Amino acid sequence: MDLVRKLGGTLTYLSPLEPQAAELWYRWHNDLETGLLASSPGHRTPGTLTEYQQTIARYVEQKAHAFLIADAASDRPIGWCALSVADVPSRRAVLSVLIGEKEYWGKGYGEDALRVLIGYGFHIVNLNSIELVVRDDNARARRCYEKLGFQVVGRKRQAVILGARKSDLLLMDLLAEEYVGSSPIPA
Repeated sequence: MDLVRKLGGTLTYLSPLEPQAAELWYRWHNDLETGLLASSPGHRTPGTLTEYQQTIARYVEQKAHAFLIADAASDRPIGWCALSVADVPSRRAVLSVLIGEKEYWGKGYGEDALRVLIGYGFHIVNLNSIELVVRDDNARARRCYEKLGFQVVGRKRQAVILGARKSDLLLMDLLAEEYVGSSPIPA
């Protein structure tokens, strides 16, 4: 799969999401540990290759700002991220992200990619707010989002049940006026 360096960070770059990425999604989302961390309302794991092809097609059809995340040093796809515009008049989007390659977890790759995506969302797409949903027991993701400036603005209690463990879902958001990162627009 050929990747394009559309938006660059320090550790990563974002390449437009292509239909061929469905095979990566199939592998990433069907891994038990990764799939459980990524579980959210409307997300089903395990999923079929056809379902992931359809999901990517929906992102394209809905004109979501969806990207593969690649390791800048090796050009290896390591995950994906997207901004789906949820409310055009209010300039609000929903952020989705998954680092599918476990050896990249906890090393700043997700934070780097999201910093680029958020800068793109506020400075190029002209969003006013970006929101996301995360399980309260996903400490690594929460720390990442908090470092980027996201704040908890809501909670759905016991919204996810995995075996005997019940987890709350947190709604987090970030406003354009709160964002302190740089713009991806070339000087």
